[in-house]
Amino acid sequence: MRVIEAFRESFGVEPEGVWHAPGRVNLIGEHTDYNDGFVLPFAVPWGVTAAVAPREDDVVRLRSLQAGEPQTVETLGRAEGWARYAVGVFWALREAGHPVRGADLVIDGDVPQGAGLSSSAALEVVVGTALNDLYGLGLTKMEIALAAQRAENDFVGMPCGIMDQAASALGEEGKALFMDCRSLGTRTIPFDLAQHGLQLLIINTGVHHELADGQYARRRQDCENAAKHLGVDALRDVTDLAGALGRLSGDERRRTQHVVTENHRVEALIGLLRAGAVREIGALLNASHLSLRDQYEVSCAELDVAVESAVRGGARGARMTGGGFGGSAIALVADDRVEAVRESVTRAYGERGWAAPEIYPATPAAGARRLR
Repeated sequence: MRVIEAFRESFGVEPEGVWHAPGRVNLIGEHTDYNDGFVLPFAVPWGVTAAVAPREDDVVRLRSLQAGEPQTVETLGRAEGWARYAVGVFWALREAGHPVRGADLVIDGDVPQGAGLSSSAALEVVVGTALNDLYGLGLTKMEIALAAQRAENDFVGMPCGIMDQAASALGEEGKALFMDCRSLGTRTIPFDLAQHGLQLLIINTGVHHELADGQYARRRQDCENAAKHLGVDALRDVTDLAGALGRLSGDERRRTQHVVTENHRVEALIGLLRAGAVREIGALLNASHLSLRDQYEVSCAELDVAVESAVRGGARGARMTGGGFGGSAIALVADDRVEAVRESVTRAYGERGWAAPEIYPATPAAGARRLR
């Protein structure tokens, strides 16, 4: 295992263990998590692997096989770049009163670059899982996910919801993860497309528009403002959508319409899955994309073209997935239409002079775990 060899090379000793945490793709339920809503992600086969050994001081030494120079962090507030996501987990656990000291880590990731499959959450969760084992903290998988989210919110400064970290920590092979982001209650939903002659294709646009992070925070603020104006704790609590929309205007009105209808789409999609009507979920994916494009305004030309050309090529439904402004789209495709969809998307990108996107199937994978 190359992460072990790199650890020996970097630190001259054996790691105490090796852990893995996956990235995620969200089937439906976008921008609902920080509105106390519903989400339905699943863990993907790609993620972050970490070889780790504890230290007797408070120093954190990190090396990534994908990044540049190793970093040594003696004061937790001084991490830079990708290392902030890892070091932030040390900080979050210490802030919560857990007896976590330093560690040496070598990180290896295989999440496709620019795909928006949440390699950052995978990094946070793999570090949290390793520290939980090494220091005997006794945390549940959800508690690890919450520590990882706090690291991203308060240490890195990205106001994300809990979905990405929870999917990475709690994912199960062959199943999607339904989560109520208010209660943090979860249940797994069987999601075996192969038995229905279907595939879920990820269309990785490979683009990431720089406005993404600031716009994400702005969308969250829009939602919080709308909830305040409506007198509810979160937009999840809106039960009379027509009445609510009549009291709002502009961005707050559009964001509310998306969040409320998206929560209903999550529940509707689960109903179809339980009824065995898997082929019928495509219409909900299409509706989700239109809402994200027009009401939440987080799509972009590359995502729109990916979705539209996939459907034109025969996909039963498609939508952008993740935070938006780039990253990936997903498409539900019958086995006998996969090549037609690939050709349609590739051709559409070529006609616009864009580099062809990477297209590959995704199946639900296991969540964070110790490998050795």
